[in-house]
Amino acid sequence: MRNSAFEEGRQKSCPSSIVPLAQEMLQTLYDYFWWERLWLPVNLTWADLEDRDGRVYAKASDLYITLPLALLFLIVRYFFELYVATPLAALLNVKEKTRLRAPPNPTLEHFYLTGGKHPKQAEVELLSRQSGLSGRQVERWFRRRRNQDRPSLLKKFREASWRFTFYLIAFIAGMAVIVDKPWFYDMKKVWEGYPIQSTIPSQYWYYMIELSFYWSLLFSIASDVKRKDFKEQIIHHVATIILISFSWFANYIRAGTLIMALHDSSDYLLESAKMFNYAGWKNTCNNIFIVFAIVFIITRLVILPFWILHCTVVYPLELYPAFFGYYFFNSMMGVLQMLHIFWAYLILRMAHKFITGKQVEDERSDREETESSEGEEAPGGGGAKSRALANGHPILNNNHRKND
Repeated sequence: MRNSAFEEGRQKSCPSSIVPLAQEMLQTLYDYFWWERLWLPVNLTWADLEDRDGRVYAKASDLYITLPLALLFLIVRYFFELYVATPLAALLNVKEKTRLRAPPNPTLEHFYLTGGKHPKQAEVELLSRQSGLSGRQVERWFRRRRNQDRPSLLKKFREASWRFTFYLIAFIAGMAVIVDKPWFYDMKKVWEGYPIQSTIPSQYWYYMIELSFYWSLLFSIASDVKRKDFKEQIIHHVATIILISFSWFANYIRAGTLIMALHDSSDYLLESAKMFNYAGWKNTCNNIFIVFAIVFIITRLVILPFWILHCTVVYPLELYPAFFGYYFFNSMMGVLQMLHIFWAYLILRMAHKFITGKQVEDERSDREETESSEGEEAPGGGGAKSRALANGHPILNNNHRKND
């Protein structure tokens, strides 16, 4: 009886003991994550960054506001695309190409949804027997069906308009935040007094808005136009969010504002080139793209590695021994730099095609991953080789997505 009573008591007490144990484990993980030796130089603690004497310091809790702000960005974007980008598209005569729809065919549709959008030759022959169509008719059906799923020109124009507007405003705001600061001209001052560097309201809002925007890009990437560098875009957005978040709570704010402004300096040029491309303004698009390419190469392959990265890798070691946060930050910067090299390679390929006069196709990311090379059959027997015209020019795919 005593054993039975003891067993009953043990079973009743176990659930109540789980909660404190879980709380203790979470507290241990929390303490390890926020261990000062990970994120701060030696002999410094989080207590050194507590607000005092009218000086305000960055805190990790400040970042909570970015998630509701990201949702607000998505709402603003919806109304912007509806009431600003759509009328602007009509003003610039952005029109859709006529697309032939694939005739209903349950057999081919089932394979398209379950087996793949690009059937192999053996699969084409099998589908031909199952559907009673010739092999050429099956291939034509899949080509038309893929074209149906391609994003519309208006959708791409709306997205480019939204990003152009944000990046332009962000670049102007970023320059306003940093242009009067001494570390904008002398990068050694980025680390002067680090990490005991108080923040000002303009830095706070610049950080919160930039981080919120990148959260919104990550939230919407699945529904946005799927580009050739889809995977690289996800890596970029995640790395950027981590970098901005870390640089805030570890008080790398001076370096962070420089990096964000540098990235915004070319993005609005890219998006404006896209907008004119979708409108069929070939010469305007090409000229803006050339300017974008020059700015991108200078900022991402010259200024960023030889000024900014030199500032974050070399100068801190003159003040304190390297610590985990130092390696973490510069590792994330290395990831971004590798992406910049990848995108620069594609941009240079585009520039080579401009110079040699070859047909310009997308070399960065605006070629849809679902259907990147096949032409659409135009009414009237033009066939796949027909090219749609806009404003008297062939619609070129001079679109490239960076991201940052």
